[in-house]
Amino acid sequence: QVQLVESGGGLAQPGGSLRLSCAASGFTFSTYAMGWFRQAPGKEREFLAVISMSGSTTYYADSVKGRFTIARDNSKKAVYLQMNSLKPADTALYYCAKDRGGAAGTSTTQYDYWGQGTQVTVSS
Repeated sequence: QVQLVESGGGLAQPGGSLRLSCAASGFTFSTYAMGWFRQAPGKEREFLAVISMSGSTTYYADSVKGRFTIARDNSKKAVYLQMNSLKPADTALYYCAKDRGGAAGTSTTQYDYWGQGTQVTVSS
């Protein structure tokens, strides 16, 4: 049974940092790309970043490029999202997701399993 469990969310001040973690189980983690998304109230789920199976390739949405960094540790079956220079507009529920196994991309339809999400609130 595939499980993805996010953690690390919370309250941060503008300009601050948070590091999100996603613990994976129930599948061969090292053979799938992984992604991070977020969803703010009343908005569609938004792609943030994707990382390849080996971790050698990453891709970011323009909205977070240069501020967020995705990484993975295949030995720990975990994927991370380091978020720096946080803005109030970053406030959302953050999800990690497992790629279906095709070409990893930016669309939610390319991912088949999702975590329950971790809340990030950026406010002074």
